[in-house]
Amino acid sequence: MENKRNTLKVGQETALLVNVALPDSDIDPVDSLDELAALAEAVDAVVVDRVVQRRPHPHPAHYVGHGKAQEIALRAQHYGANTIIFDNDLSPAQIRELETITHCKVIDRSELILDIFATRARTHEAKLQVELAQLQYTYPRLTRMWSHLDTVVGAAAAAAGAVGGIGTRGPGEKQLEIDRRLVQKRLAQLRRQINQIDRRKQRQVRSRSENFTVSLVGYTNAGKSTLLNLLTGSEAYVEHKLFATLDTKTARWILDRDISVLLSDTVGFIRNLPHHLVASFQATLEEAIHADLLLHVVDASHPQADQQLQAAHKVLEEIHCHKKDILLVLNKIDRRPNPTIDTMMTLYPEAIPVSARKGLGIEKLAEAVTYRVTGEKLRLRISCNQTDGHIPNFLRAHGAIISEDYTDSRITLEAYLGRRQLPNLKRLKPHTCQIISNPAPDST
Repeated sequence: MENKRNTLKVGQETALLVNVALPDSDIDPVDSLDELAALAEAVDAVVVDRVVQRRPHPHPAHYVGHGKAQEIALRAQHYGANTIIFDNDLSPAQIRELETITHCKVIDRSELILDIFATRARTHEAKLQVELAQLQYTYPRLTRMWSHLDTVVGAAAAAAGAVGGIGTRGPGEKQLEIDRRLVQKRLAQLRRQINQIDRRKQRQVRSRSENFTVSLVGYTNAGKSTLLNLLTGSEAYVEHKLFATLDTKTARWILDRDISVLLSDTVGFIRNLPHHLVASFQATLEEAIHADLLLHVVDASHPQADQQLQAAHKVLEEIHCHKKDILLVLNKIDRRPNPTIDTMMTLYPEAIPVSARKGLGIEKLAEAVTYRVTGEKLRLRISCNQTDGHIPNFLRAHGAIISEDYTDSRITLEAYLGRRQLPNLKRLKPHTCQIISNPAPDST
């Protein structure tokens, strides 16, 4: 059989999209195909047609029924499609059968997502993680279709416009005749390198233990990088495309009264994100795994905002982050009037509505994060020597002094301070530190 995956140049794809709607799916097939179209367009494919088939279960040979497969072949020929993208995950045998019937390259949703990750990888770390995920995915499929593999070995080929197209960009693909033993050797090498990165990431996270850490998480294209830039004055890469960010960026966010946190961006999530891709990006997700607080950013203007929120939450469950302290942030409220925004604000009244693009709601977000950093405000009575100027200085920096009473060589102060700052105050060794009221009247 002709290897159709090597007959097209990058950027030449014209795609026909297929969704097989099964009874257990909770996503409308039209909405799902809209997202698939956005994914295809993210790698510069031109969508020329869409097909939906409702089935009680997938056909074992070609996922769609045989008659529908013939119809897809005719429609692909009519509309000039050279690539067929399924919104479902296909087996290697199903891909082979469909390519035989349609005479087109056939890829599934997972392979498309892998391809997007490949084109977005910028750092050495991201490229290694993409290579591992892509090789794990493509190896069992390609070995059944061809006797040799097009392996994933570096970014140069894709950057130079090598032949291939969707589903074949590695961080660069080269035609190499390698066998299973060499593939396994490469996988072992990648795992060792990524484990080293993972250990380094863990050391970095531990070194920040004295800082309160916040991680931005959420569905892809929710506006996390834009929010990071606004809050920290950083210049994280921002583009209105799915998966524009693959590499973690961390910057300091200055909050009220000189309180600051370390704020990190993370790779965006998506519905049905391939499990092996999540596993490969474990090192990148380390920031979220060890964060003190997660800001779950949602594009509140998106028609599928609630489904995207639930999909992101499933990924958080997969990386065991769903029980962390999570603050829901509804982004893009500047797009009102929008019924979805109103619905999301009604469904999640505890969420913080913001616009990262317009700077709306940022003060309220900062207040909510500050409260989580400091904890509930306590009213304290503290006594110390007049020479212990660092104690009132600490209270001014991290709380609010209500009164100061000087007697002999002592100072007696009353002040508001967040509960989480109390251990830091006690480390300064005042003579006495007494909680007067708990919480302070203005703690809300």
